[in-house]
Amino acid sequence: MSLRFYGLKSCDTCRAALKALAAAGISPDVFDVRADGLPDETILQLMDTHGADTVINRRSTTWRGLDAAAQTSDPVALIKANPTLIKRPVIIKEDGTSYIGWNAEVGAALGVAAG
Repeated sequence: MSLRFYGLKSCDTCRAALKALAAAGISPDVFDVRADGLPDETILQLMDTHGADTVINRRSTTWRGLDAAAQTSDPVALIKANPTLIKRPVIIKEDGTSYIGWNAEVGAALGVAAG
């Protein structure tokens, strides 16, 4: 199974997801959003599929550090400027199916025990 995995090296949830994927024998292509950013087409796909309320992590320290004008700006531009605002991890299968976050439901969809 070919997967693209967008996350942060310092994110506990991302590390847990990568550990579970490795235990299942899956080695995704890993991208650190802070270092690598997110391709424009990926941001647009996530917004179209999941919507800004699901994609943007409004509990993050990055979000809390933004002023009100930035928080109400275009979500695509906001993520391009602040890629750490995405909820993590973002996992995209080769068929384009995408998942945001890591829980038992996402693990089951990928055939992996999340935990």
